[in-house]
Amino acid sequence: MNLKNYTVLATKNSPEMQGLWNGTVWQDVPALEVSNFRPESSAHRPQTRCKLLYDLETLYGIFRVDDQYVRCVNTAFQTDVYKDSCVELFLQPKHTGGYFNFEFNCGGALLASYVTDPTRVNGRVKEYTPLAPADDREIRRYSNLPNVIEPETTTKQIWFLEFSIPFALLAKYMGTLGSISGQTWRANFYKCGNETSHPHWGAWSEVFELNFHLPACFGRLQFAAFDKIEGSDN
Repeated sequence: MNLKNYTVLATKNSPEMQGLWNGTVWQDVPALEVSNFRPESSAHRPQTRCKLLYDLETLYGIFRVDDQYVRCVNTAFQTDVYKDSCVELFLQPKHTGGYFNFEFNCGGALLASYVTDPTRVNGRVKEYTPLAPADDREIRRYSNLPNVIEPETTTKQIWFLEFSIPFALLAKYMGTLGSISGQTWRANFYKCGNETSHPHWGAWSEVFELNFHLPACFGRLQFAAFDKIEGSDN
């Protein structure tokens, strides 16, 4: 299996959380492409890219989606955001143990949990712990779209979903992570829209069936050394 690789650069400057894809912080950061769409998808396969950065306390990310047929009706934490126009990040910080699924619809609503057994039972993973409302408040995000889009729009548009996830939140569920600098994590990135007029299922690192909960298919995130930041005193 040809697993994807992405280097997460370190930063001294926190992103502005304003969806500035080419802003000061994000402009020189390489993007990964969510371009492996399942054959079950409709002909609509929106170009989806994501950039990541990190500092000593936080993982930052921004998705850019060149989309059409955009719908968003789930507004509450832990609702079925994958049915809307949605982007997702799955993270497995340690080579053993569980992984996190962070699923954001285009309005910024979040579905997230810590999965310890991804075996499918009646369409759901077998063992998982939903993140708590207090965790939801710790995960910052920005969307340039309203939190409700209904009826679905059909004009071409670009939308951004920017987020930040504290490392301490991950450690709460899986134990101490240690220094992130130089670590290699497993991860995958997705684009979906199960209940849009043109459903689709795209992945960064290709999945071998219509199922995003496949840790064996996760690619690799390599965290660049923090002391490699130009001008850093660390």
